[in-house]
Amino acid sequence: MFKHSSPRLRFFTLPFFRWLITALIIILFIVSVVLIQNTFNMKETRITIPTAHGQLTGILTLPKHHSDQVGLVVFVHGDGPINASYDGGYRPLWEKLAMAGYASLSLDKPGVGGSSGNWLDQTMEDRAQDVLTAIEWARKEPSIDQDRIGLWGASQAGWVIPNVVKQDPDIAFSILVSPAINWITQGRYNTQQEMLQKGYTEEEITAKQLYNDQVLQLIRNKATYDEYMYMANKEQLISKERWTFIVNNVESDATDGLASFHSPVHLVLGDKDINVDVQETERVYRQMIPQSLLSVTKLPDADHSMLPSSLVHSTFKTYATALFSPRRLMDAQYLDDIVQFLNSIHAVDQLFVEHFRFPID
Repeated sequence: MFKHSSPRLRFFTLPFFRWLITALIIILFIVSVVLIQNTFNMKETRITIPTAHGQLTGILTLPKHHSDQVGLVVFVHGDGPINASYDGGYRPLWEKLAMAGYASLSLDKPGVGGSSGNWLDQTMEDRAQDVLTAIEWARKEPSIDQDRIGLWGASQAGWVIPNVVKQDPDIAFSILVSPAINWITQGRYNTQQEMLQKGYTEEEITAKQLYNDQVLQLIRNKATYDEYMYMANKEQLISKERWTFIVNNVESDATDGLASFHSPVHLVLGDKDINVDVQETERVYRQMIPQSLLSVTKLPDADHSMLPSSLVHSTFKTYATALFSPRRLMDAQYLDDIVQFLNSIHAVDQLFVEHFRFPID
């Protein structure tokens, strides 16, 4: 008499094994693609910089193969609780810089990663001091060419970098991406553009701006958080820590500080930016910085974060691109443009050295 096979054994049939093997192959392929795409041609080292207020942690990225000293780009973050790599978002640019012979140095903001403190307690001057501390540390690194230390900064960094350059005249270059000029006008512009994009009427936008002006008056009067809570729209509350941060920084304006630049400045703007009025930014930069020092690139398809327009309105596409093809996360022209700027100023430096090289008797 034959025994019937159990349901469990019947489940493990040849078609099932074929399906299982196919699924495993697909999973292994996907994992391999992700690993390959997220492996970058550079050397990363975690660093810790002691300060009077604790420590700053971050990442120093170097070209994989270099024999001579390399230039350095010190990264200055925009707004928010940003870690050293911007959750990996900086790595495609770091790789481009490494391939061009530049190191990158980026810190965790205070209270992020291993850095001491709280970034929301900082003023723009405090942020500048963190950058100066990082530069001082970098100048002691034997692999870094002290004559080629410059800055890259995005958005809010536009209020930080002029402070850094004013205090350190040896900064070799500055790259500013999507910087604003004035905190208050930038906020108004951003509110208007976001609401227009979402389809709000002019009346709704005006009402929102009137409410924001009331909040702004409290901020400029340095009102307490309790005073704010008394009148605030409970559906749009600012946290207590954020309130303090805004009170401390609301008068930020980059205009006068732009006169502090005495080395090449490269301004990168995206035509799809709804956070910053890029026309105002370009106009003020051209007014305040000598033409001989300033270069401007406007990217027609890029937004505030240098994302291409195809990704701006799709969170799924953005995350999928970051995972499977991170080098395409930024506008196609953006990365090449940064490298072209650095190559151009390095070529000028080399020409200067060759021109003034004298024979030694």
